Amino acid sequence: MVRAVDGVSFTIAAGEVLGLVGESGCGKSVTARSILRLVPPPGRIVSGRIFLQERNILELSEAQMREVRGADVSMVFQNPMTSLNPALTVGWQLEEALLAHQRLSGSVARTQAVEALRRVGLPDPARRIDDYPHRFSGGMRQRAVIAMGLLNEPSLLIADEPTTALDVTIQAQILELLRVACRERRMAVLLITHDLGVVASLCHRVAVMYAGQIVEEASIEDLFANPLHPYTKGLLRSLPSADERSDRLRAMPGLPPDMIDLPSGCRFRARCAYAEAVCEEPPQLHEITPGHYGRCWIAQRHGRLGEVGGVDASGRL
Repeated sequence: MVRAVDGVSFTIAAGEVLGLVGESGCGKSVTARSILRLVPPPGRIVSGRIFLQERNILELSEAQMREVRGADVSMVFQNPMTSLNPALTVGWQLEEALLAHQRLSGSVARTQAVEALRRVGLPDPARRIDDYPHRFSGGMRQRAVIAMGLLNEPSLLIADEPTTALDVTIQAQILELLRVACRERRMAVLLITHDLGVVASLCHRVAVMYAGQIVEEASIEDLFANPLHPYTKGLLRSLPSADERSDRLRAMPGLPPDMIDLPSGCRFRARCAYAEAVCEEPPQLHEITPGHYGRCWIAQRHGRLGEVGGVDASGRL
């Protein structure tokens, strides 16, 4: 029995972008799929509550969930290659997403689908809408999937690595599209990414996951200026810096723990340069400074983390 997501809790307000970051395997995508109750078997949601406004999603029937998916909550999945049905045209799949949740004529649905593709930067959408997915590049498929996620103007958009397959120009267009959607439609966004540059440019708050738990949560300004968990510091220190030249990027020592046989105490203890005897007890997520939460005994004791081995660990980019 593996607890892939363990006690994760967060809120996202209307018009807010929450970034969920962490290395592969830490539980980000499982968290996202849980919101839509799409955890693949043998995985299952054992306990907890997931509220969409006033409704607990875990109490809805499957028929009610089908009304929620794609309308109230949409998700841009991580792999655009498998997100589209290869036997159906891209236009058919976009129009289906509209017709399933809105009373529209076929011509109106097609017009809206073409416009959605145009907004995400797909060239010549009126012609390409009748193509099958195999005629699209990876980046074009990703744009089509993002267009599908935005079609019904959901209250919450879950974007799992939405810009991975895109070049930097299209990536900037997609991020601006999400920013405008948040501001004008009051849409909440859960952005899952490894790219801290994307997080810094788009998110209002960020939650850092490690080994199935949230280890730090703060506003984007507080997290980058004063990271309170050693894992967050390690992520920030591994980024290239404009202030100093180096042939190699800094890497965190060690490996993530085995989720089948988790260590006692802090799950980051074996890789942590700050570890003390108290870390043999499992820390809880506490508010260390106003609005800034951390799962670290040392940060809770001192309100900050200092330097390690003479290296500035402030997280400055």
